Amino acid sequence: MGDYSNGIWMMTEPLPPNNFTHRWPAEWEPHRATWLSWPHNRATWPGCFDSIPPLFAHFVQLLADHEPVVILIGDGFCAEQARELVGNVQNVTLLPWRTNDAWMRDYGPTFLQAIDDHPDALIQWQYNAWGGKYPPWKLDSQVSRTISRELNYRSVISPLTLEGGAIEGNGDRLLMTTESCVLHRNRNPNSTRSFIESCLLHALNLEQVLWLHGGGIAGDDTDGHIDQLARFICANAVVAAVAKDPTDSAYRKLRENLDQLEDFRRHDGSSLQVIPLPIPDPICYNGTRLPASYCNYYIANQLIVIPQFDDPADEPARDLLQMLYPAHRVVGLPARDLIRGLGAFHCLTQQQPCARDDVNLR
Repeated sequence: MGDYSNGIWMMTEPLPPNNFTHRWPAEWEPHRATWLSWPHNRATWPGCFDSIPPLFAHFVQLLADHEPVVILIGDGFCAEQARELVGNVQNVTLLPWRTNDAWMRDYGPTFLQAIDDHPDALIQWQYNAWGGKYPPWKLDSQVSRTISRELNYRSVISPLTLEGGAIEGNGDRLLMTTESCVLHRNRNPNSTRSFIESCLLHALNLEQVLWLHGGGIAGDDTDGHIDQLARFICANAVVAAVAKDPTDSAYRKLRENLDQLEDFRRHDGSSLQVIPLPIPDPICYNGTRLPASYCNYYIANQLIVIPQFDDPADEPARDLLQMLYPAHRVVGLPARDLIRGLGAFHCLTQQQPCARDDVNLR
């Protein structure tokens, strides 16, 4: 069923779910650190790149007030810029690892939390830059392995080509994802839905996968990442992106996702509370719509950072999250330029959870 050697577990075929020694904590559970990668690829943010590093530095400084931050800064000018803009901020570690792009959520590892006395672990997914859309990606595809080696974490190497933004967990063995992305032939062309689901259940120690049809916001080059569409706010509740205007091209698909979430039942028969989270009015660049969504917020220790788009829906979205996460401070940061890269704050981050018995960061 699998091979284990040198601290690495390689799945050679799907294993029965729920027999693993680790769990996948929800994002709102305490973090040991947030991992980031310094933005340096000018092609990612056409026409506005110069505004991105200062915004990123502001984001880093905000996070560092709440938890340790680790940033891959590369070398040369990129590293010099990172050191200058971030400054000598406590809680920030800069590592000279080179990357192709800044989207740590998608090429970074999925960190697991050990159960009982087992070693810390992470999952290394296969990575091909959202279905081969943006070569080169060799440096990004090596980040998970390098983190595993640097931290001395046990590695679970999954056969699935998968981005971190494609999966959302509730910390209680339920995963939410989309058919449009994870089942797309540009990721796992020879894999059946049954095989993919079995791999997810095993690697993340899950009971159930909630498959949304996905899609809904034009311009989303990820084929429908879940972190643009719906997010768990607790084990039994989600926020779901909706369009206010019935003439919006996103309206029907987002409504389908909302209906699907409301109809979903867990194996025990329980349902989810579903809270609509309206998206901003369409934002376009060079005639192409950008995938702007308030669902792309990041949850740190006692902090939530939500994108703001200079839209009338900004404040209501921020207020809604503040009501839903009363133990966190919800802060809005400008994202109208950031979204030209087709992602926002959640896409830039990857959380490293605390060990189960670690109370230092709680």
